Amino acid sequence: MARFVDPDSGFRTSFLAAIAEFRADPDYPVPWFVQDVDAAALVEPAAFEAYVGRVLGERTPAGVREGFVPMTTLWWVDGDRFLGRLAVRHRLTPALSELGGHIGYDVRPAARRRGHATAMLRAALPIARALGIGEALVMCDLSNVASRRVIEANGGRLIDVTERKRRYRVPTAPS
Repeated sequence: MARFVDPDSGFRTSFLAAIAEFRADPDYPVPWFVQDVDAAALVEPAAFEAYVGRVLGERTPAGVREGFVPMTTLWWVDGDRFLGRLAVRHRLTPALSELGGHIGYDVRPAARRRGHATAMLRAALPIARALGIGEALVMCDLSNVASRRVIEANGGRLIDVTERKRRYRVPTAPS
């Protein structure tokens, strides 16, 4: 059964296979998190461990890189198979309010259309609530119908449609 786990180097083989899938997917742009993986982490086990440490460290202000905000990144796994990742940003900047939101998620191409994204967002809402986020800002690209359905299935209320995004408010407390 799929569940969230903290990023862990034990998932390295499956994570790297997912990265290759994301890069080979002709239907979607490569997610930012894929581009953010340290190049050395793709080939060296010790560098992968350092990458995992960096991602875990971003949960606190002391571990945040310049231009980022604290965020809790979780991996969605089934057994030893990496299925996707989700990040809950602890606060928003003006740029994140326009193009990123509180919660971002990606499901590896081979695991799509199986309900994982809907389950991931549902499981992330209590985490966002525990971080003091009463309503999460969640958005998707205008053309991403699947993500729109995920957000709406989790109670997302459309705020507006911008030039690039559909922006929703999703309550983090059960209704």
